[in-house]
Amino acid sequence: MRATIIGATSFLSVLVLLVPFSQAMAKDEVCVTCHEGVSPGLVKDWQTSKHSRNDVSCSTCHGDKHTSGKNADLAQLPDEKVCAQCHEQQFSQFSKGKHNFGWTSLNALPITHVEPDELMEGGRGCGGCHNMGIKSEAQKKDQRDKGYRYQNNSCDECHTRHSFSKKEATDPRACQQCHMGYDHPQWEMWSSAKHGSRWFARDSRNLPEGAPAPKCQECHLPNGTHENRTAWGFLGVRLPLPEDPQWKADRITILKALGVLNPETGQPTARLEVVKAVDLARLTEEAWKTEREKMITTCSKCHSERYVRTQLEMGDTMMKKADRLMADAIETVSALYKDGIIKKPANYSFAYPDLLYFMQTGGGDLKKLSYIDQILFQMYMKDRMRTYQAFFHMNPDYAYWYGWAMMVEDLGEIKELAQTMRATHKAGEKH
Repeated sequence: MRATIIGATSFLSVLVLLVPFSQAMAKDEVCVTCHEGVSPGLVKDWQTSKHSRNDVSCSTCHGDKHTSGKNADLAQLPDEKVCAQCHEQQFSQFSKGKHNFGWTSLNALPITHVEPDELMEGGRGCGGCHNMGIKSEAQKKDQRDKGYRYQNNSCDECHTRHSFSKKEATDPRACQQCHMGYDHPQWEMWSSAKHGSRWFARDSRNLPEGAPAPKCQECHLPNGTHENRTAWGFLGVRLPLPEDPQWKADRITILKALGVLNPETGQPTARLEVVKAVDLARLTEEAWKTEREKMITTCSKCHSERYVRTQLEMGDTMMKKADRLMADAIETVSALYKDGIIKKPANYSFAYPDLLYFMQTGGGDLKKLSYIDQILFQMYMKDRMRTYQAFFHMNPDYAYWYGWAMMVEDLGEIKELAQTMRATHKAGEKH
């Protein structure tokens, strides 16, 4: 009799434990049934995911307040901290890397605040990739108030929702959406260089499985880490200043045009603090060497260390030569400001070129655009980027024809425009 009672009690205990689980499963069935009609692609993605096979259900990430089409706004849109409940190590790594500063760096740039919201916060321009970054509650509320509900998670930039596939995220094509185009065509550089061509050859089984064919993640996110950073950073500047007198002067000129140094006094501005806050550049020799040595270790898995160091040092030298062209162009344009030929836009801090206003060279005033400043911006953000990034991505054609040669052309055009503008200004003064 006692055994019967114990058995019945055990059965009831299991049943009690199963009730919430069965209720959750039933609710998820309702979610799936409804969303197969509303958003079938999302359902298919989830059904093929590891989440679905491991009982990570709809309510796990979205909560249980949303019960019908009438209260869809009650569905919780999970942020990175929800993912961190299971993926704590990856979250910790991500929070230390430069991807985490995507959103903060976007909002730190003056250009962001003079361009259409749809392209920035709305995610159909810069914000589409710079959505990445753990946002504060105030930032998320600001997004919701503007009607942008979906720009609140970074993880699904690489692990597309709702499949959240690790295999997808480790495919170099996952990087293509963001790392391409005008100012950072790393995809084009890599895919048309030897590293990329070998990866595609191996992917199509024209090379054996074990053949070296480096992809983005192996170089920039080695061993599966989610923390990424590069020695030269996105802007291609760093501190301390170089010992070479000419390169030092050129770097100072570029930093002035980035608004990091006051062009009148040479002293740091508030923008330097922004650069520090978003880890946009390496600001100590130690920080720069740390990232350089990491890359040398990575490259040495295929190449000799001597070869690797030689190639990277050549890239540094190329940066020095590109900076000479860039500084010459900046000085040519800044002289037009100094002589009153170009008027300082109202939003500019100084009567000096400001590269971080991008093509909005009127400081947001479309009636006061400066064409020569636009060529200067193109030289910096498009052609200088290609010069040094292509060199480090081992793409000869991009480094020369799309990079260095275009910088030379830009400089020639800027010199010609400046001469014409001076002549026109002088003629106007006579009348």
